[in-house]
Amino acid sequence: MRRAHLARLAPCGLNCGGCLAFSGGPVQEAAQSLIRALGPDFAPYAERFTAMNPVFADYPAFARLLEFLGHGSCGGCRQSGCLFQACGVHACIRDKGLDFCFQCDDFPCDAHGLPPALAERWRTNNERMREEGPEAYWLRIKDTPRYP
Repeated sequence: MRRAHLARLAPCGLNCGGCLAFSGGPVQEAAQSLIRALGPDFAPYAERFTAMNPVFADYPAFARLLEFLGHGSCGGCRQSGCLFQACGVHACIRDKGLDFCFQCDDFPCDAHGLPPALAERWRTNNERMREEGPEAYWLRIKDTPRYP
């Protein structure tokens, strides 16, 4: 698998590139685009627009979230480690010198540290990568939403 794709495809099979914290990802780019489109002085307009539509009263909270999303603070779990602190996948893969969990003789195991719903996605994703191959799997998921 090409290294550029590998940086975005986590060992658990999730698309790091689509994560809300991924630096240079679509969420960061969309947030930055919206920040630019609104301009640096939109807050007073939002305050005035509240008279027309009360939803604009929430603009300060929205602006804080938009700023966070536009920051992009992660290079992917292979570089930065998983943002989910309990995840043991990154460290296990690194220690075993593998790219994906399905490549391990112990897969599936309990070393992942994930809650049940994420553990199921981890297992399913890795089984699909084993069946399809990582490159084909990546090509199939790369443009799908990260948060289905």
